[in-house]
Amino acid sequence: MKIDLTDTTASKINKALVQGRRAIGTPAVGMVLTMVIVTDEENAYDSIKAAEEASREHPSRTLVVIKRHARTPRDRTTSRLDAEVRVGTDSGAGETIVLRTYGEVTDHADSVVLPLLLPDAPVVVWWPVNAPDVPAKDPLGALAQRRITDMYAVEAPLTALEARVNSYAPGDTDLAWTRLTPWRSMLAAALDQARTKVISAAVESEADNPSAELLARWLGARLEVPVERVVTAGPVVTAVRLGTENGEIVIDRPEGPLATLSLPGQPSRTLALKVRSTSELIAEELRRLDADEMYAVALRGEATKETPRHV
Repeated sequence: MKIDLTDTTASKINKALVQGRRAIGTPAVGMVLTMVIVTDEENAYDSIKAAEEASREHPSRTLVVIKRHARTPRDRTTSRLDAEVRVGTDSGAGETIVLRTYGEVTDHADSVVLPLLLPDAPVVVWWPVNAPDVPAKDPLGALAQRRITDMYAVEAPLTALEARVNSYAPGDTDLAWTRLTPWRSMLAAALDQARTKVISAAVESEADNPSAELLARWLGARLEVPVERVVTAGPVVTAVRLGTENGEIVIDRPEGPLATLSLPGQPSRTLALKVRSTSELIAEELRRLDADEMYAVALRGEATKETPRHV
């Protein structure tokens, strides 16, 4: 069910939510958090779809804040809030409220969002694109226990990564880091099997890949070895090579959903290592809302000083 509201208020939106629940016979129970998505019109559809799919694992109230840019002098002085309330099958496993702000309301979106948060429930803010320079100090980011950004969505990912190093606060994370979870798990399992000292490492990926840079920094910080960055045709991270006293440990995924794991003295084996969808990444982030300490380690890890080598 969808309810459209023009030139509305947070109070009227809450009344529309109650009206929608009564109409479909669904009480406001079972929702575990509030997800706030701050985006633009161009990326709103994909962001809402990803959040709704993730809500099937984490039922939530999703507030989508779309800040509309002024096109005329009148638009700059006219304050208005339009809303679209979605409940039932139109909103995944929770409730979705799309908020479009105009004029001065755009600069005070937190005052609109605050009355719509679920009481006594965690708040997560996600910027699919155009994240603020310091997410924790953003008015909307300050409302949240977890703040999610995505360095893949910017024109200069490695520049954004350096900015994240200086702006990091507990509760921050980035989908570029979340994409590495399968890689990190497989590398940890491979080292458990090999039980040998790592003396060098290399991460291969397409150029300017923020996930590869985070992985290289994490390996350098945790293994205390130099990590070489090797540029390949991609897509994304294509291989990790760990030099040991007994030979090389390699996870190689040149393309497709499968990777090859090679350990010294053992036959190679095939592993599932697909590129995951945005909804899967968001669902993973919502499983834990405490500070992501390993992300902080990766951000501040010893960055490689070597120029990436092309192959």
